[in-house]
Amino acid sequence: MLGINDTWILMGYILTIGFTLACILYGLLNWNKGGDEHGS
Repeated sequence: MLGINDTWILMGYILTIGFTLACILYGLLNWNKGGDEHGS
């Protein structure tokens, strides 16, 4: 599958993509929250 024979390497790719998507989603949900603390 995809030329990746080692399960752990495939798991690393899946986790990397999953955490990247989670970070983007977290950033979008918390965009511009808490800006009053710094006077902006």
